Amino acid sequence: MRRRDFLASTSAAALAACASEQAPKPDYDLVVYGLTSAGVAAAVQGARMGLKVVLVGPETHLGGLTAGGLGWTDSGKKHVIGGLAREFYARVYDHYQQPDAWKWQTRDAYGNKGQGTPAIDGDARTMWIFEPHVAEQAYEQLVAEHQVPVERDQWLDRAKGVEMEGDRIVAAAMLSGKRYSGRMFLDCTYEGDLMAAAGVDYHVGRESNEVYGERHNGVQKDVRHHGHYFPEEKVSPYVKPGDPSSGLVPRVHDGDPGENGQGDRRIQAYCYRLCLTQVEENRIPFEKPEGYDPFQYELLARALEAGWDPVFRKFDPIPNAKTDTNNHGPFSTDNIGMNYDYPEGSYERRQEILEEHIRYQKGWAYFLANESRVPSAIRTEMAKWGLAADEFPDTGGWPHQIYVREARRLIGPYVMTEFDCLSEVDTPESVGMGSYTADSHNVQRYVTPGGFVQNEGDVGVKLPKPYKIPYGSLTPKRGQAANLLVPVCCSTSHIAFGSVRMEPVFMILGQSAATAAALAIEDEIAVQDLPYARLRERLLADNQILEEPA
Repeated sequence: MRRRDFLASTSAAALAACASEQAPKPDYDLVVYGLTSAGVAAAVQGARMGLKVVLVGPETHLGGLTAGGLGWTDSGKKHVIGGLAREFYARVYDHYQQPDAWKWQTRDAYGNKGQGTPAIDGDARTMWIFEPHVAEQAYEQLVAEHQVPVERDQWLDRAKGVEMEGDRIVAAAMLSGKRYSGRMFLDCTYEGDLMAAAGVDYHVGRESNEVYGERHNGVQKDVRHHGHYFPEEKVSPYVKPGDPSSGLVPRVHDGDPGENGQGDRRIQAYCYRLCLTQVEENRIPFEKPEGYDPFQYELLARALEAGWDPVFRKFDPIPNAKTDTNNHGPFSTDNIGMNYDYPEGSYERRQEILEEHIRYQKGWAYFLANESRVPSAIRTEMAKWGLAADEFPDTGGWPHQIYVREARRLIGPYVMTEFDCLSEVDTPESVGMGSYTADSHNVQRYVTPGGFVQNEGDVGVKLPKPYKIPYGSLTPKRGQAANLLVPVCCSTSHIAFGSVRMEPVFMILGQSAATAAALAIEDEIAVQDLPYARLRERLLADNQILEEPA
């Protein structure tokens, strides 16, 4: 090498070393945004792998919907739930082994009813059904034991808070002014706010069946899998029954619902999962909400008058004489069609939507318990129920988390479809498994050609066996964000997300995403370049289940 070339090379190396020394060191190895069940699992896994982790998000409570009312776990086949998710359910089991855990009900009176299997699995020392505060307590214990700092009530500046250098996120700034720099980032929110602000590809709404060659995506007017529909040709949508000129009653959508299989921007309905009780000392009676208008529930009255009556079918029992109350029937806790703006809405718009959902559900409960048009047997039974006073005490017994069943969805290098869920393709590079029915709640309520009201979007596709979830569904496309993983709003079609969107799966994927982040940091590579064999080895070592046992 000539002296001039040697000096130039040496000078360049010195400048690079100097720049490296001057570059500020990130505050954290791993920044986890979103205090959901996936966020807790990700943060704990990162800590176990020796990373400096921060768990930050807009919530004040840990655990998302698992600690927000969904105690009747949508678990599917429990033998494919491993890793930290199974550890969580083992902690729940340990709690209910203590005699003082049973305050309002004896263990024998509770029974052992679960979703498809017993609630308490003594052989595996896991418990799948639980009270909200027990779940939150377990999550708090996990982060405390692993010394994970939790930054609550921190809202991402969605306009300019995500700082990028090339295809890497450098930092995430909050509206409070706080800034979290990191080497890797995980978006564990239900909404996908971090990934959207980072500029990666994503989708909102239902794809048409043509996009991925599916059968159960898009508009599904002729599919009614769960019984959440009106009696056929019996309920009029008009103010004056049978008279279109009188206008539509509330909560019927005007306009064309679309053709079967057609895509749209609509999303499946949200609701709060209410924790109710009949124990008088622990019951908050249903009160008339501010602005209550019984006409908002005219369709419910008409459905009851037409003979529909299984109001209480989804008052599912959880310990201590409480329920996880979910939507059931044509007009129930799902606030159909009132959430379309939520995924992309401003924080202010989202708050308006949340408040409208609260008014709607409080009014629904009050209507059933008090209005004379409700059959007396139903009215009398509903009046016995109320919110459990020892759950969600800082919000008067009302859950702190709405059920965001679907919002944004990443479009990554691999998009899961119904064919993955149905095991009709060989899904590559498994990072966990799902098994729940591919399930969508209703999306819209419309007027049929015959002039009656009907719901649309209720789909439940039974799956033949548990299926694999690929690593490529957790990462953005190459070149978009090299240090971001998305375990909640992951890369799936609408109908595939209907199965993936279960809380145990979110914990599984949160753990797997954090594992990938740690290994990518160690190897100093983009998450898209992580060798799957290396990831698989560590996932298996941490008791993740990646395929059905032989």
